[in-house]
Amino acid sequence: MARFEPAALPELLPVFYRRLFPHGAYGRWLGYGGVVKNYFQLREFSFTLRDDVYVRFQSFGSPQELERELQRTNPYKIDIGAVYSHRPNQHNTVHLGAFQPQEKELVFDIDMTDYDDVRTCCSSAEICSKCWTLMTMAVRIIDRALVEDLGVKHRLWVYSGRRGVHCWVCDDAVRKWSPALRAATVEYLTLVKGGAETVKKVNLSEPIHPFIRRSVSVVEKYFEAYALVGQDILGSPESWDKVLALVPEDHRKPLQGEFPKKRDSVQRWELLKGKMERARQAAAGGKGTPCYADWEIMLQYCFPRLDINVSKGVGHLLKSPFSVHPKTGRISVPLDLQRLDQFDPFAVPTISSLCHELDAAGNDGEQEDGRETEPKRRVRDYKKTSLAPYVRVFEQFVEEMERARRGELLRRSDLQGDF
Repeated sequence: MARFEPAALPELLPVFYRRLFPHGAYGRWLGYGGVVKNYFQLREFSFTLRDDVYVRFQSFGSPQELERELQRTNPYKIDIGAVYSHRPNQHNTVHLGAFQPQEKELVFDIDMTDYDDVRTCCSSAEICSKCWTLMTMAVRIIDRALVEDLGVKHRLWVYSGRRGVHCWVCDDAVRKWSPALRAATVEYLTLVKGGAETVKKVNLSEPIHPFIRRSVSVVEKYFEAYALVGQDILGSPESWDKVLALVPEDHRKPLQGEFPKKRDSVQRWELLKGKMERARQAAAGGKGTPCYADWEIMLQYCFPRLDINVSKGVGHLLKSPFSVHPKTGRISVPLDLQRLDQFDPFAVPTISSLCHELDAAGNDGEQEDGRETEPKRRVRDYKKTSLAPYVRVFEQFVEEMERARRGELLRRSDLQGDF
């Protein structure tokens, strides 16, 4: 893969916005079928330009106008905001207080730095294939809950370009949700609570909610390979003391005596888990109290950590899909949930590698037919590169939303007898 140099962005970004960015599908996504008048025109975009110049309250009359502006300014980063009561680029002309955010997708931002207290391989902005499993589990847990528990249909999951993932929930009804509804959803999806000074961040009690049971069953699929082998969370007295601090004292003492006799993290975990399962069986038979310390440990080490402020504010901006990360050069690409376990953040194309692929593909097509129109040429351009499968995932998401919209319009016309 061609090495990315941030200093090359001024040369690379014009090529990216002219020949690679999926303007067509992007405009269809944020236009939502033109069902609501001026929906696209009322949307806020913000651009981060060269030298960290930040421009808020941009808005455009059409996707084509946005495309022209992207190709004119070549922003280092694009953020998407809310749909407002008035055109954002005219917000200074509106009476104070009248300019208000009306709608926006429900968004989630999951960042690897929020797991620094439980990952041993990396810290801060660093990630590796070992800790990336945390993001895989987060997507699996949140997406299942959105679909099965909350009845959501249209979710777009996106790699942030560096150390996290974003989710855009695009259902018509959800885009209208109030900040209180959004906050309540994040609260429902939150189990890890407390700051750096809180030792035990997950506390379970009976009856166990079905959401918790289903989340534990997702974590169980990954726990041995991720936590016991990859992170080796019971590998040394120092690390197992940290885990045992989450276990009630009457169970902790015997485990502290038994752990040194076991060979590795996997064996020590089997011991701990077996002890908790026996305690639960005994409690079911009327002896003692049930203990879910094994579940609490799995959730504290693996459960998604959401930023509530990103999700609850209707006016909150979030980085756009297909933005270029200015430090890594990687593209914010949509995730294919069918192949989520195979996703490798380090294999995501960078703007340098894509431009290199375009150069390598040469100008054969242009020589074949100089009369070909710009949009047709551009469609073929991105297909020559490793961005193609990610654009296809995005197009499939947009097409699925469009199919659902057509189906809903047909259903309504049938109900009205309007054939």
